[in-house]
Amino acid sequence: MARLAVNGVALNVETAGSGPALVLLHGFTGAAGSWAAHLPALSARCSTVAIDMLGHGASDAPAEPSRYGIEHAAADVLAVLDRLRIGRAAVLGYSMGGRAALFLAAVAPERVTALILESASPGIADAAGRAARAAQDAELADAIERDGVPAFVDRWERLPLFATQAALPAEVRAVVRAQRIAQSPRGLANSLRGLGQGAQRALFDRLGALPMPVLLIAGECDERYAALGLVMRRAIPDARVVVVPAAGHTVHLEQPEAFQRAVLDFLRSVEDGDAARRRCGDEMADRA
Repeated sequence: MARLAVNGVALNVETAGSGPALVLLHGFTGAAGSWAAHLPALSARCSTVAIDMLGHGASDAPAEPSRYGIEHAAADVLAVLDRLRIGRAAVLGYSMGGRAALFLAAVAPERVTALILESASPGIADAAGRAARAAQDAELADAIERDGVPAFVDRWERLPLFATQAALPAEVRAVVRAQRIAQSPRGLANSLRGLGQGAQRALFDRLGALPMPVLLIAGECDERYAALGLVMRRAIPDARVVVVPAAGHTVHLEQPEAFQRAVLDFLRSVEDGDAARRRCGDEMADRA
């Protein structure tokens, strides 16, 4: 664990393993520790870089909401990679972290070898829908600061989006709840104001230009994001979708073995494809 100074803030970064780099970006109310159950398998084949996103975990929580914007989030990840002397990396993002990962891949494709999006959206295409979502997020942000994080977590955990988490083992639910309650009120509130779906420009028009292989993971019970995964697959040149049975929005928690298998199989296929392209290049050079 280390706090790295990047772009005027300090971010908590946890690294493990060896091999090709894999950046891990958690969702709203999460932290680098959200990936703990998967780190042994992932770090066995990758150099994992798990980041507490701004306002979360042990990272800074600035007072200015605009500092949390998606452009800054992407720039912060790139700065972390620079500090760690990592030129290119695969990026795995869940929900809020998935939106940041997608934006990063769109604006700096030369730095992203492969992209894995779990329950992630390109944003809200309709301007009126974005405005409505921004208003909802602003109301929720005000409630966090007014009522405190525990009251917010009670409200958050009652959302239909997380209904399937009720089937998680009690010890897993306790860990997730403790992580949520430990968050900074200002960090959560400003993440909603600056990095909520209502605050970002939709990226549907950027999907067709993504040059890297993309894996889209969604839970079968999360109908909205499962359908969105299919829409994104049709738009992205090299994309595949895995819809995991008996899972909702948090596939990595609800069906960890299926999630891990999908991620590792995808990373293996990307590495195999890279090796095949190198062999083809060598053969062409020999013929020349």
